[in-house]
Amino acid sequence: MAATRINVLVYAGSGSTVESVRQCLYTLRRLLAPRYAVITVTGEALIKEPWTASCALLVFPGGADSRYCQTLDGAGNRRIAQYVARGGAYLGFCAGGYYGSKRCEFEVGNKPLEVIGSRELALFPGVCRGCAFSGFVYHSEAGTRAAKVRVNKASFSAGSMPEVFRVYYNGGGVFVDAEKMEENGVEVLASYTEPLSVDGGKGAAAVVYCKVGDGGAILTGPHPEFVAANLDKAAGGPGYAKVVDDLATDDRQRVDFLKACLCKLKLSVSSSQEAIPSLSRIHLSSSKSNGVADLLTLLDDLIITESRRRYIKGENDTFQLEDDSSWSSEPQQGSTALEDEPTDGSQIDYNAICKQVVLHQSNLPACKDTPYFNHHAFYSNLAHYQSQTRLFSPSLGTHLLYGEVVTSTNTLLEKNPTLLSRFPTGLTATATTQIAGRGRGSNIWLSPAGSLIFSTCIRHSLALSQTAPVVFVQYLIAIAAAEGVRSYDPSPGYARLPVKLKWPNDVYAADPAQPDRYVKIGGVLVNSSFSGGDYLLVVGLGLNVSNTQPTTGLNALLQPGVPSFTLEKLLARILTKFEELYEHFCRFGFAGYLQELYARCWLHEGQIVTLETEGGVRARIKGVSTDWGLLVAEELGWEDRPTGRMLQLQSDANSFDFLKGLIRRKG
Repeated sequence: MAATRINVLVYAGSGSTVESVRQCLYTLRRLLAPRYAVITVTGEALIKEPWTASCALLVFPGGADSRYCQTLDGAGNRRIAQYVARGGAYLGFCAGGYYGSKRCEFEVGNKPLEVIGSRELALFPGVCRGCAFSGFVYHSEAGTRAAKVRVNKASFSAGSMPEVFRVYYNGGGVFVDAEKMEENGVEVLASYTEPLSVDGGKGAAAVVYCKVGDGGAILTGPHPEFVAANLDKAAGGPGYAKVVDDLATDDRQRVDFLKACLCKLKLSVSSSQEAIPSLSRIHLSSSKSNGVADLLTLLDDLIITESRRRYIKGENDTFQLEDDSSWSSEPQQGSTALEDEPTDGSQIDYNAICKQVVLHQSNLPACKDTPYFNHHAFYSNLAHYQSQTRLFSPSLGTHLLYGEVVTSTNTLLEKNPTLLSRFPTGLTATATTQIAGRGRGSNIWLSPAGSLIFSTCIRHSLALSQTAPVVFVQYLIAIAAAEGVRSYDPSPGYARLPVKLKWPNDVYAADPAQPDRYVKIGGVLVNSSFSGGDYLLVVGLGLNVSNTQPTTGLNALLQPGVPSFTLEKLLARILTKFEELYEHFCRFGFAGYLQELYARCWLHEGQIVTLETEGGVRARIKGVSTDWGLLVAEELGWEDRPTGRMLQLQSDANSFDFLKGLIRRKG
């Protein structure tokens, strides 16, 4: 099975600067959404994690390339070089350009700044020499300029392309004699037009493309990822404000050039620069007539009043409470930008924005107020599915927080622990779009419109630790996702859908274009804290439904004539299935029925893998242990015959790249 390359990894380890990483994330997320997940990666992860199969692009931002070398020389650089040569793509901005060259010559003769030496990657088979323009000072805008570059249009096959444009520059190099290296697979994409402070050899190459095996790399001296709107005019000295203005004037040309560079690296670029949507209001409702009022009673001592407005100030977020009657009388709609959100396109600190919560105490939200989520359909389906269970007092989904656009449903709950400790079991947060979705570890999960996104609160008693360990909850919600899809409706068109689980809790489905190939369509995140004798769990799930990017969605799996999944009905089905499984788990543990159900859902039964954690021995996957949820494997010897030795592996310490039959140690 071939992996789907949907990750764009931006190095954020030792040597990178916060501002350069932020600019990379800001720009690349706008140009590459929703096809790719643009996320940060550490040096340790590049060395130890199985990242190469799912990586569409590896990006090294501005910073100090000598510290990149300290972290990655040896094993890290060997993996990066192999990744690129085998069809991968590398993009190095400024320090990332020095780092990707065969030799770095930086400020030669200027002893406080001088860096000279060979570089292991050698993607550009020559010298990157800098600073191209004098005046550079670390962590300063002193040497910043709007450098004018001329584009070599012949190196690009299509797309709108500027002749000349100005681009942010601060300390980058020139790729010496790049024009002479055409036979080595080097193309000059853009050249400086102004006199340089160093000898650039033939030409003045500012941006180069390098063919490396089956892959390619683009290295830059300037910063085409820097956006003028994110620069503070007061951060530099005299003349810096004009630099920012000049960059803003040429911003359209900068975007066109960067798009063309990404296309040259074989990425699919959005036709327009994707704007991250504004946060919307959040609607609180309940299936019970007094549900919202009862919840407000639980929160009463947390509510403060300022200027006749009511607020709850959590540890991470501040929430303004509005009655549905007062909100409905305003002309704004659910997707209206919040009052304190910037509108100039600059970077946004979403944690600092006050989230407005509309309290629907008497009526459910009207369809015109939440056009992408029908509350009446959700609660109707929830009641229907609950009536088919043996649950004595079902609670999951009884209280619902819905926002058209939110940061992350998990973050809204888990990062505000005081609020979380007051919320009843079953309170669920869902959204149409997340702009900062979270996954396991350092991962994120793309959450464009068309995904089912939710997080629900569970109180798990410490008294259940021996018979029902909390670690199994991640398996239960994963099972609920697979079983919820298959039991969505009595029609056989749903029961036979090829939906499987990857250990420990990722959701995979057969690719409609290649049925023998499975791709990721969802993931689980469970966060836990402890309070008053209970584990407070935030159980999150993201699942592609009607969206087919970045991999595929459930609706694409349906045969012609089978009605499409709706988010409201599927949410109700998964919540009730999860509650049934959780109740069984609390009474009987994971052994028996749940263990068998999990085994029927997963991809790994009988798979033979190589265990890097055990010195490279081969083993056959047998299942999951019923005590602590560890992966159980049986060691194999000569001719793959069992040796009798059983091994147990922990998900938090190991990463299962089932596409390659490999289990790696994480840390």
